[in-house]
Parts: sequence; C-alpha cells; structure tokens
Amino acid sequence: MDLSALKVFLAVAQERSFSRAAAKVHRTQPAVSQAVRRLEVELGEQLFDRSSKTGTLTEAGKMLQNYGQRLVRLAEETESAVRELRDLRRGRVLIGANEAAVHTLLPLIARFRQRYPDIAIDVRRVPARQIAVEVQQGSLDFGALTFHPAEEGLLEVPVGSDELVLLVPPSHELASRRQVTMEDIAQEPVVAHNDPSPARERVLRLFEEHHVPLQMVIALPSLDGIKRAVELKLGVALLPRRCAITEIASGRLVAVPVAGVSRKRQVISVCRKAHRSHATDAFLARGAGQE
Repeated sequence: MDLSALKVFLAVAQERSFSRAAAKVHRTQPAVSQAVRRLEVELGEQLFDRSSKTGTLTEAGKMLQNYGQRLVRLAEETESAVRELRDLRRGRVLIGANEAAVHTLLPLIARFRQRYPDIAIDVRRVPARQIAVEVQQGSLDFGALTFHPAEEGLLEVPVGSDELVLLVPPSHELASRRQVTMEDIAQEPVVAHNDPSPARERVLRLFEEHHVPLQMVIALPSLDGIKRAVELKLGVALLPRRCAITEIASGRLVAVPVAGVSRKRQVISVCRKAHRSHATDAFLARGAGQE
C-alpha cells in the first residue's frame, strides 16, 4: 500500500472534504482524488459515499481509517527509531569546560565511551561565565560548572565533587602537615593560573577577607605548567585535588588541605531541558549523576 496515498486518504477522512484535504497536504484537488481512487482500486472497495456531499466514509473507509492511522504512526515511529540509531552511531557531544573541570568529566566520558564508542566527544575550553549562555543558545550540548547558573531552561545534573588543596613537592616542609592555614601559605611563593576564572576570584576574595596577602610570583596559562613549576620547587599552588590525581598518586606532589579553604565543591553538568539530541540524551543517561 502506498503510504503517501494513505496519508492523503486520512486527510480527506479527517477534513470530510477533498478540497480542504488538498490544501492541507499541499496538493491539487485532482491529485487528491486520484490518490484516493488508487487506494479504492487496490483494495477493491469504495472508501467514500459518493452520494453524500459531506465526505461520508463507507464501512471499508472507516476500517481503513482505523488501520491507516496505526500504520502511519508505526511508520513515523520507525523513521524516528532509525534516526535515533543513526544519531547514536554518528553523533557528537560538544562539552564546554574550563581546565579544572575536564578532570572531573573524564570518568564520565570513560563510562559513556564504553557504551557508545562511535559517538565523538569534543570538550572545548570555555570560560565558566560563558558556558551556561552557550548551552542555552545551543552552541554547546553540555557545560561543567561549580556554581548554579542564573540562566533559565537548563537542567543541572551532579557529575562529581572536588576540593581545593595546596600542592607542594614531597620535600617541602608543609608536605608532612595534615592541614595548613592561610597564614602558612602567605609565607610561600605561589604559582597561579592567569585565567581570571570565578574559582580563582573566590580564592583571592577569601584571602582578602581574612587580610592574608598572597605572594603570587608566577602566573602560567595551564594547569600542567603550574604542576610542573611546583615539582621544580618554584612555588606552591592552590588547585583542585582532582587536577593532580596522577602526580599525587605517583608521589611527585603532595596535596595538603587548607583550613577555611578546602571544602567539597559539587561539579554539575548543565544542559538544555528541551531540544536535546539523541547523543546528548544518551550521554546524560549513561554517566551523569555517577561519581
């Protein structure tokens, strides 16, 4: 059975008029009449009572309308399922994050890749203040943040937690301490990130509120550069613990909690509440909310 002809028939049955149905399906009235006639020839039954001016369906027409609606719905569901399968095979998830948040996202990405190895994951470095806006506008599928954005229409999903720690070389005198104070850090040269992120500003504000000056002697553009500088004993650094998991595990760096500064921070993933791709929904369902 010709599915396009079946859709034309259903339009006529709903509108009870060949002319109105023609306008609805964007065809001429003769084309609509021919489509219906082809169905009648194929089925060997008349579908409309030609003696009626109101487009009354015959018994065969009523039966075809009932089954035809189900056939069209099934065809649409089939097309949707195939599109979803194609999206999950060839799709891409675009994520915005700053350098520190990437380390929290990696376990989530690893879980997702086990299930959907054909979907490309593109993590782009985006300033934290800009992430929610780009997600809202559709430029990004997801964004990783450590604060709740003010933008509307976004879904927030916890993806992990982290805490700020003082990173020092193993030979440093503070390495053996269970905890250090802000005053202890004030005596040390500090290697910092030169990216003016909200996290950096929160730390600076915290030290200012306690009237403790920081000696920021070196500013670098990357976390790897900062960690390497600490290993070379050029200074100490205040960074999220997860950023230095490998160096801490190997003994190249030591993480020391800071009183009044080191507290758990929830890392959240934000995405749009509506109009998400199948790949985005799969990414959200596979790993979000798991630590």
